[in-house]
Amino acid sequence: MKTGIVDVGGGFRGVYACGVLDRCMDDGVRFDLGIGVSAGSANLASFAAGQRGRNLRFYTEYGLRKEYAGIRNFLRSRSYIDLDYVYGTLSRSGGESPLDYRALSENPMEFYIAATDAQTGLPRYFDKSDIHQDDYDVFKASSAIPFVCRPYPVQGKPYFDGALGDPIPMEEAFRRGCDRIVLLLTRPTAVPRTSKKDEKLAAGIRRKYPECAEKLRRRAERYNEEAARAKEYAAEGKVLIVEPDDTCGVSTLSRNPDDMKRLYEKGYKDGQKIKAYITP
Repeated sequence: MKTGIVDVGGGFRGVYACGVLDRCMDDGVRFDLGIGVSAGSANLASFAAGQRGRNLRFYTEYGLRKEYAGIRNFLRSRSYIDLDYVYGTLSRSGGESPLDYRALSENPMEFYIAATDAQTGLPRYFDKSDIHQDDYDVFKASSAIPFVCRPYPVQGKPYFDGALGDPIPMEEAFRRGCDRIVLLLTRPTAVPRTSKKDEKLAAGIRRKYPECAEKLRRRAERYNEEAARAKEYAAEGKVLIVEPDDTCGVSTLSRNPDDMKRLYEKGYKDGQKIKAYITP
């Protein structure tokens, strides 16, 4: 029985999945395969490295710094979030909170990081062979929110946030041999995603990246379709959906530490159902 976990990210709402994964570490839960999208890729990297609590600091401490995100970054480099600061300055060897690359690479869990080719709008799934000590460009690419950030280059090719190419890469996990999947969502499926904000962001990149602009314009529709399909799989026992009943006021770019801590605690509590799901 091959068990996968998919973390779809969601900016600072990803603190919910961070809580879920910390609970998994406390419960000794392991997975055979993981796919992370955007902030979800960072969550899973720390999980695979066994670094409990690491990502919580990124949300509730480092995320409040002006170096991390802010209008100054956008005016200076056209990227609201300084991805080099997050996945470079903070995460590299000697940084304030280095990723344990050795533990990540030695973990037998298959690990895929979803990004979107900025030119074609097609998904790209990077794996561990694309990650090297202090070279975490694939995480930067997966987290490059369109218009909010410039596309990030990997091996000379620009990439945007993985949610454009594949908002909920559940089918990808099945294609890679999973029999069952734990799906981490950071918004309640009872509230359908809307496209109003996406359409505005799409207008900002349409001239240079028309394929990605179209994917962005239709992202909410595709997300809602995939969420509905996940519920069908859940009824068959093939997917366990772990989702918050509300987001505690946290949105993609909001950074209220009290709200984020409450959402983290909600994720930690909800994570208790995973062990029962995957344990015979």
